[in-house]
Amino acid sequence: MLENLFALVQEQGQDDVINNPAVPNEYNEVVLASATQTVTAGLQNELANGGLQNILAMFSNTQSSAGLMDNSVVNDMIGNFSNRLSNEQGIDASQANGIAGSLIPNIISKLINRTNDPNDNGFDLNSIIGSLSGGGTGGFDLQGLLGNFSNGLDANGDGKIGLDDIISKVTNGARQQQTNSGGGGLMDMIKGFMK
Repeated sequence: MLENLFALVQEQGQDDVINNPAVPNEYNEVVLASATQTVTAGLQNELANGGLQNILAMFSNTQSSAGLMDNSVVNDMIGNFSNRLSNEQGIDASQANGIAGSLIPNIISKLINRTNDPNDNGFDLNSIIGSLSGGGTGGFDLQGLLGNFSNGLDANGDGKIGLDDIISKVTNGARQQQTNSGGGGLMDMIKGFMK
């Protein structure tokens, strides 16, 4: 999943990073790897904090990048990526905000749309959640679950999805995966795709 995500980020980063004069050419690959790490860490962090419902809701419908601007998970990713661009690559803060505000929603939108496309084998929710939680979907078919809720995940309107067992398994798995991949392991893996 991580390699497919990096390829997606490279594809989406043409205008925002590679063809952008605000990003020095020698930083292009590092910035794209950082964007990949930001998306991965943002999703994993949400899962580790019990936010499986938020992730499922985000992936339950096809999303435009503009529609994602109201999503707190995406906004956190934008802020984190913007800070990284400013602090690690020395990109002007306003330009970093513009790059992050365009690139991250585009990546997430494309990821959601490709995940929901039955003709696209590049992404599926089970492999995304599984890779972020160390394989911890608890044997549940999350992709199939989304298909059962075409009108949204809260079918009875009570404000709860009723997936407590799944959430617990995925949350614990994501926390364990965060612990196991601490110290730059995730970024080292992403950088390995650049060779």
